[in-house]
Amino acid sequence: MLADTATSLRRGIAVLQALNGAEAIEAGGLGVLRLAELVGQDKSLVSRTLKVLAEYGLVDRDSQTLAYRLGWGVFALAARAGDTRLLEAAQPVLRRLVERLGERAHLSVLRGAEVLTVLSESPPRAIQAAGWVGRTVPAYCTSSGRALLVDHDRDRLGALLGPGPFGRFGPSTPGTLDEVAARVEDARVRGYAVADEELEAGLVAVGAPVRDFRGRVAAAINVSGPKFRFGGQLHAAGVLVAAAAGELSALLGAPGLPAEALT
Repeated sequence: MLADTATSLRRGIAVLQALNGAEAIEAGGLGVLRLAELVGQDKSLVSRTLKVLAEYGLVDRDSQTLAYRLGWGVFALAARAGDTRLLEAAQPVLRRLVERLGERAHLSVLRGAEVLTVLSESPPRAIQAAGWVGRTVPAYCTSSGRALLVDHDRDRLGALLGPGPFGRFGPSTPGTLDEVAARVEDARVRGYAVADEELEAGLVAVGAPVRDFRGRVAAAINVSGPKFRFGGQLHAAGVLVAAAAGELSALLGAPGLPAEALT
């Protein structure tokens, strides 16, 4: 009985791997016969396996072509696993940044038009940027927000943030959609975003995007501190933050990025 279960499980995994292959992706799905050829199994066995996978939402069948493709259940599982992996992998990366820069480092995600901080690492300093875990701030006036929006063009920014004008929090807060779009473009070109007294007076920060296995922006790493101490090293810090974000991206399986430790 256990051997039969293991065999069925292996067949199910083989089918899912085939549907994740280049041929299936390019064709928009594969039929039962082709899947049976790819996994080296009898057509009837593969058909039964597909029915079980479909029950759990792991595969979908096109009603017109009858081809199967990966279902939303697979992506939901991957997203949940990615969230756990993100937090586990991020902590040592943030800790090394804190050791290098001596300022607080954060991991944030986008929630609508706001940035939610999900993890922070702090240095042993009396004066430092406030901790923001569990709190949200506007995306348009933070380095983490612009890192999270780095793939958005002006139209997408407008659809998400609205047309403006935007509320002012610090001396350099962007007030218009054009200003936000220009600063997002600057972050895209540099590889990291800089926020100089935008969220509040005296606070500066740099942030860079973290990408997942699909190459999409999944989170942002940023380092923030008081301007009197951190302001003179923003751009050097930006290079380090971008490297840390690249390291974390590689750990999440982002395409084209080697998983090398931050040095």
